Amino acid sequence: MFKKNLKKIASLLTVVILSTSSVHAVEECFENTSRAVFKFNMAFDDAIFEPIAKGYNKLPDPIKIGTSNFTSNIGTLLSIPNNILQGNFNQLGHSVGSFVVNTSVGILGFLNPAEKMGLKPHKEDVGQTLGSYGVGTGCYFVLPILGPTTLRDSFGLIADSFVDPFAHITIRERELLGASGSALDYFSVKGTTALDFRADNDKNLKNLEKNSLDLYSSLKSIYLQDRENKIINSTDTQDDWGNLDN
Repeated sequence: MFKKNLKKIASLLTVVILSTSSVHAVEECFENTSRAVFKFNMAFDDAIFEPIAKGYNKLPDPIKIGTSNFTSNIGTLLSIPNNILQGNFNQLGHSVGSFVVNTSVGILGFLNPAEKMGLKPHKEDVGQTLGSYGVGTGCYFVLPILGPTTLRDSFGLIADSFVDPFAHITIRERELLGASGSALDYFSVKGTTALDFRADNDKNLKNLEKNSLDLYSSLKSIYLQDRENKIINSTDTQDDWGNLDN
């Protein structure tokens, strides 16, 4: 089944590469709409997400760190097939080794002994894989709740669900190596990952909002630079939006 999914993705990648090879990157697809969506997202954050993030930050550090380790460990599963697609077998070893060690010795990933062993997997997704193949970003726009993206990365977001083993056993409800789950498991982990990011960057986002003449443009610049860093495996940042605090 995994081989079939890889074939599907390979076909989709070919279509995207061919369809974007003659299209010049556009800075904005529809800026006015994106700015309206951005305002909605900020209002949603102010009313719902930020208060939850502040409550999350009040949890004891062991719980917060353990939760972050757990979601990061599951996220490593998406990196494994993308390491293969990119031909990055050094990082493949880091990803597989980290997941195996943290899932077993690290008690399902709540602990992170793999890092102490020198295993540091990069986060990889289909959008990054496309970028490594030379596919341009395409136009930039903002999605409701999900936030900033590009044509390439929004396609990658959909394709991720075909190559991610965790998505395979949850939203697709298929058994893999004796493990299975449900769509609720998938979206719970994704939601917790987003919450962990929001809580970690609460002060950074406040400072950015306070000091930016145009918050929309500032976040756009940060997002695009972060994605570029990840595609070239820059050592500047390996965390999501890692340069947000710069």
